[in-house]
Amino acid sequence: MNLLRKWMGVVWMLLAPLSIFYLIKTAASEIAQHPVIDTKIQWGVFVAVAIPIAVGMLIFGWYAWKDEYRR
Repeated sequence: MNLLRKWMGVVWMLLAPLSIFYLIKTAASEIAQHPVIDTKIQWGVFVAVAIPIAVGMLIFGWYAWKDEYRR
């Protein structure tokens, strides 16, 4: 179980920047299709909320990789 937890930490660390990349890519695409202020505010809020969540995923993955959850 500890080995699985350790490798899932790697998955979380890889998933965090990948999810932010695709979120920003999608936001830019949606804003380009509908360049009104409502769309810009909506996607700005989505990105602003998702970045701290992704940072938390990265930190969680780092702790899992370093066996901080071993107890």
